[in-house]
Amino acid sequence: MSAAKLLLVEDDPALSELLEYRFRNEGYAVRCTPDGDEALILAAEDTPDLIILDWMIEGTSGIEVCRRLRRDKQTAHVPIIMLTAREAEDDRVRGLETGADDYLTKPFSPRELLARVAAVMRRIRPALAGQTVSVGDLKLDPVAHKVQRRGKDLKLGPTEYRLLKFFMESPGRVFSRGQLLDGVWGTSSDIELRTVDVHIRRLRKAIELGGAKDPIRTVRSAGYALEAV
Repeated sequence: MSAAKLLLVEDDPALSELLEYRFRNEGYAVRCTPDGDEALILAAEDTPDLIILDWMIEGTSGIEVCRRLRRDKQTAHVPIIMLTAREAEDDRVRGLETGADDYLTKPFSPRELLARVAAVMRRIRPALAGQTVSVGDLKLDPVAHKVQRRGKDLKLGPTEYRLLKFFMESPGRVFSRGQLLDGVWGTSSDIELRTVDVHIRRLRKAIELGGAKDPIRTVRSAGYALEAV
């Protein structure tokens, strides 16, 4: 399996050098930049598997970089771990609401960051490698384009398949309708937000199995998430 590609966006030279060294020793292919504008260019040139993004950086701020990455279909579902010296709860919430998957406040232990990145990579590498992805009793084979639940083959339409795959690549994460629209249909799509609800209903029906719980969780005023059941 090829090395996981990590984009490190950090403008503290000493910390950047330390983290780059630690991640390279762990087998990651690391690219570094202290600049938010360059980070967007690097992500567009070669989509990383994961992004470590400092809030306070040169050029475009980390929070804005995160926002733009989430709007771009190419990077919409790339995991982002934000680093920041900001400790206020409102700032942490803002970072997560903008699309960050995890949040680490400085000063932090590089060992903890390594562990968090490793946990994310264990979750997403099967999908990146074309291997079967499992969430609870659901299994998706991206090569054969097949979905099973409790060993039973399911019939999904192409849009429902893409929607389920998107969910299964980030189990437990709550996606807004806008994020689902961007990630599954693309940012250039003119499909209305309520169309997402229609396909969610179709997906629920397609994966419904007698005696099994509904793995799709509706989060009021927030969106939807796929849970392991």
